[in-house]
Amino acid sequence: MSDSKPLAVEAESLTKIYGSGNTEVVAMKDASMKVAKGEVVALLGPSGSGKSTFLTAVGLINPPTSGRITIGGKLVLDGDTAHANLRSFRRQHLGFIFQKSNLIPFLTGLENIQIAMQLNGESARSSRKHAMELLDYLGVGDRANNFPSMLSGGQQQRIAVARALANHPSVILADEPTAALDGHRGRQVMELFAQVAHEQSAGVIVVTHDQRSLDVFDTIYEMEDGQMKKSQGLPH
Repeated sequence: MSDSKPLAVEAESLTKIYGSGNTEVVAMKDASMKVAKGEVVALLGPSGSGKSTFLTAVGLINPPTSGRITIGGKLVLDGDTAHANLRSFRRQHLGFIFQKSNLIPFLTGLENIQIAMQLNGESARSSRKHAMELLDYLGVGDRANNFPSMLSGGQQQRIAVARALANHPSVILADEPTAALDGHRGRQVMELFAQVAHEQSAGVIVVTHDQRSLDVFDTIYEMEDGQMKKSQGLPH
């Protein structure tokens, strides 16, 4: 898919090294990935293989030691040179979902989404309208005024997805988003990522250990010992 559609993200030869000399650890070496707009990609691999290192590098949270990152056609990072304010760019163009929903416990579902938009300068009235639209779109509109403690794990993750979509991101990055869910709810969330990718024209990268839902993905990559390869076969 990524050869025929505009790219949401292109990571080229990303390497991440911690320490130096005798204490040097190469956490990731020459990892490359292309994700098209509307494409949902799974990233597999054992614990410690470099998956989260790759995700936080592409997400501009923990930039790589070397390599290039292009997002939405804009070169953002080239080696140790940033071509944008990374914090501002991250807030405007990237959405994140983690293993735990990380919702703010004293805010309602609606307010958890609104705050993401208001941090980007959107008005209270506009952000409320948009947040309700997202909650309805993701099937949890009736939970808008519930606090996180009143929601199931699956409902919390749907609100976390809504929050990630709040600022119309080019790329959504999810790190083990179904690890705390049972098989049925986990699959629902994975199918939701595919829906979001296809309908919102976002590039979605999901780090997962869950082999049961791989048929929902367009492309699968695997990491081992810090090196990445594209899987040759999809389990459809």
